[in-house]
Amino acid sequence: MEILEAYDLTGSFRGAAELAGCSHHTVAAHVAARDAGRPIGASAPRSKVIDGFLAKVEELVDRSQGKVRADKVHEVLAASGFDGSERTVRRAVAEAKTAWRAGRRRVHRPWVTEPGLWLQYDFGDGPVVDGVKTVLFVAWLAFSRFRVVIPIRDKTLPSVFAALDRTFRLLGGAPTYVLTDNEKTVTAMHVAGVPVRNAQTVSFARHYGVTVLTCQPADPASKGGVEASVKLAKADLVPTGANLRDGYGSFAELEAACAAFMDEVNGRQHRITRRLPAEALAEEQRRLHPVPARAHTIAFGLSRQVPPNTPMVAFEHGQYSVPHRLMGAEVFVRAQGVGEAERIVLVHHGIDGPVEVARHPRARPGSPRIADEHFPEQPVKVPGDYAIKARSGEEAEFLGIGHGAAAWLLEAAASGTARVNQKMREAVQLARIHGIEPVDEALGTAAAFGRFGAGDLASILGSKASATPARTASESRSLAQGTRGWASIGHPEPAIQVDAVSADEAREEAGA
Repeated sequence: MEILEAYDLTGSFRGAAELAGCSHHTVAAHVAARDAGRPIGASAPRSKVIDGFLAKVEELVDRSQGKVRADKVHEVLAASGFDGSERTVRRAVAEAKTAWRAGRRRVHRPWVTEPGLWLQYDFGDGPVVDGVKTVLFVAWLAFSRFRVVIPIRDKTLPSVFAALDRTFRLLGGAPTYVLTDNEKTVTAMHVAGVPVRNAQTVSFARHYGVTVLTCQPADPASKGGVEASVKLAKADLVPTGANLRDGYGSFAELEAACAAFMDEVNGRQHRITRRLPAEALAEEQRRLHPVPARAHTIAFGLSRQVPPNTPMVAFEHGQYSVPHRLMGAEVFVRAQGVGEAERIVLVHHGIDGPVEVARHPRARPGSPRIADEHFPEQPVKVPGDYAIKARSGEEAEFLGIGHGAAAWLLEAAASGTARVNQKMREAVQLARIHGIEPVDEALGTAAAFGRFGAGDLASILGSKASATPARTASESRSLAQGTRGWASIGHPEPAIQVDAVSADEAREEAGA
């Protein structure tokens, strides 16, 4: 501007050059550019060797939808008489592609949401816990940018719907729309481009008063908020060399880490809204719908009917017991946790609402999980342990003899004794003659020594009746000859001593 001002003052190229301290050729160039309406100081356009072939370059770029390579364009131009370098063609192709894409570029319009309308959810690969891979369920409330991260075992219907129910309760309400991918849990199939909803998903949405929608195929930008939340959650929760996080020893540790992550991200100012998501959620909760007090039954797991005579249900090739009062009722089964902490949870939805009725470790095929308290109090029947119960008058009279009679019956039956009933009647007759106690003792002896033949019981009774009680000697009364007299051998004995000894022997004999 100083050059042009000096020229307007002097009206001479050389005079203006002296005032501005530059060449008079520079002054002339600036004046010519101003008169021609060109930018001051810009270089004048020069012709290029490829100018005559630019139309062909643009044609090839448009025909290939902007994918043609520069070396192929150079081959076509060289065949048409182009003698420039491939580098010149590469620059021309790059400019042509930029111009071609400028008119066809996808334009993203910012999504301005209303409070209480949209909730998006998606899944991310979680860390490995106890050798089992987990899944991160990530939900994103569009208006407040509030994030919910819940670890789940898999992406089955019970796990996903249980996570959604928990999400609604953490948010303090349910939104109008729930947006997700076209998972099999949501979309059963597509017919003419129209998604056919899963019937269980429709039942779940009706229970909570929400509308479940799916994004367009191959259009992740429609739920970019939750996509970014999944990326952020995986970067912080999945152990990598970048975040220096150690592995998780249990599923409970992963749940605690997810809770801490939610507290951190929801208590931090969002870069778009410049607000804390936790504070914005308090405003959005006024527009959310109330959550039903009872969760949808499908969130409890898969439905199973308890047999009317056995309180056992089957789930994933295993059997699990439930309280016997639920025989014939419906229960819901699901797996919770991973590894050693994995448990099979059984829930019954009755008049009082959903109640957890059993929790078992995972069972193996052929090895059911049974809790003794699930069965009523009743005697356990063990093979070989028979309960003796009289069924006739004769049997009652025989068993009334005593324990020896019961023992005789068990042993006689086990050894295959013939004419048992006849021998039982003989025992009853002998009890009337000899008394109950001797016969009971004889029956016990016969059972102990395997004497079940004809006449064995009478023989045992006879031997006991003829036996006399044995006499036993004591220390003071012994049948052995005394040795006191040996002391006098070789010694003369006075007459009085002889009498004393005789008296002692007489007393000993009398005592014997």
